[in-house]
Amino acid sequence: MADLTQPAGSAAVVDSGRVPTVVVDDVHVIYKIHKGATGGTTPVSALKRIVSRTKAPNIREVHAVKGVSFTAYEGEAIGLIGSNGSGKSTLLRAIAGLLPPARGAVYTQGQPSLLGVNAALLNDLSGERNVVLGCLAMGMTPDEVKRLAPEIIEFSGINERGDFASLPMRTYSSGMGARLRFAISSAKKHDVLLIDEALATGDRKFRARSEQRVRELRDSAGTVFLVSHSISSIRDTCERTIWLESGVLRMDGPTDEVCDAYENQK
Repeated sequence: MADLTQPAGSAAVVDSGRVPTVVVDDVHVIYKIHKGATGGTTPVSALKRIVSRTKAPNIREVHAVKGVSFTAYEGEAIGLIGSNGSGKSTLLRAIAGLLPPARGAVYTQGQPSLLGVNAALLNDLSGERNVVLGCLAMGMTPDEVKRLAPEIIEFSGINERGDFASLPMRTYSSGMGARLRFAISSAKKHDVLLIDEALATGDRKFRARSEQRVRELRDSAGTVFLVSHSISSIRDTCERTIWLESGVLRMDGPTDEVCDAYENQK
């Protein structure tokens, strides 16, 4: 467990009456993008840049998250909204420990689990085998996997139009793969579960099941972050919402208030 004691001078505010699970303290995330081979890449020009401490002309920096601070607590489901490119997915990856902040810090309880539509499963293996491997990777015992695997497959709905669970993942549609990923990841209680657009896939029945699963995770004292372009899913699932725009935290508060402000912006 990471130390969640609030650092001196921290921009994040911690409520001492509740148990914090994530503290994001003045976090900045900066990408370096290589724009492709251009002039000035010879050994001599590279040596000149090292001596003069200048940047290569084909590298551009993107300041994706700009000084974001907040504290999340046990039992919260927090929505993340904002326009495309606002920094939502980048912030989730920073919380998950996949992107180190250029400045600031992230403190978490346990290891956050990031679930996105691109989460890795093995395309040459069947859905059933991926369920087994995914559950074992999350630390379940073989007995737990044997007991939970049929429930995971049923929850995902991949067998509703045939026995797809026995077929290789490469035969699945993108929606089927995303539903199976969510079913696997949400079968285990997580201290912090980060969900990036995974609930946008599937039909109305699956969305209802997945939203109920998020509520169950929240009620079991876990913390859930949900990135979604579906404001209705955010309203139905999250009691608190954070609005990011151009990497800046615009608003953090009760979901209805934040979503109303977001939808009514000029």
